[in-house]
This record gives sequence, structure tokens and C-alpha cells, in this order.
Amino acid sequence: MEYLIKILIGLVALLHLYFLYFEMFAWTTKGRKVFRNFPAELFEPTKSMAANQGLYNGFLAAGLVWTYFINDSYWGDNIALFFLCCVAVAGIYGALTVTKKIFFIQALPALITIALILFR
Repeated sequence: MEYLIKILIGLVALLHLYFLYFEMFAWTTKGRKVFRNFPAELFEPTKSMAANQGLYNGFLAAGLVWTYFINDSYWGDNIALFFLCCVAVAGIYGALTVTKKIFFIQALPALITIALILFR
């Protein structure tokens, strides 16, 4: 169970590192392919806002990676739960306000990991 939890934490962290890259460095290139319903002329003007979102995703990833370096399992679990809850809330909000796909990509992996930590 411990290995599965660590793998899922790593997966969620990797997703958020990808979101960091996507929003900070590929918003005006790959963004157009991913968000086809978003008006093409708005990618350049919203580049700094997307980069800001990417930075926040980087902080979430950093918090999750931090849990690998905490030797006390009580504190490691609590730090992981905090950052996973942040990810889940952001994913649920994104699903409600942008597209339901965000729930499955962002919130669901975090929620599954939270459940595994709490009920092991």
C-alpha cells in the first residue's frame, strides 16, 4: 500500500509539473491545440495569466515532492494530505467552471490518493 501511495503522489506531482510547463512555456503553442474552443486571439494576451497558474501548479508539485523527503510518516502523511486536498479542490473547481474532464485528470487521482492515505 505504501508503494502505491508513493507512486500516486508522484503521478499527481508529475501531472502538476506538466501543467507548470504547459501553462508557463507552451500556452501559446500547445494551448491552441488543447483548448480549441478558446478564441485563438486570446492566447497571447492571457499568456501571463496562464504562466501565473503554471507557477501555482509548480508549488503544488513541489509540496508533493517534499513528502518524499519527510522521514516522519505522521508529518509526511499530513503534508501529502494538505497538498492533495489543494489539488482536489482546484480540480473540482476547474470541473465546475471550465470542463468536466478536469475532474478526471486532476481531482480524481488526488481523491484516490487521499482515500488510500486515510483508510490504509
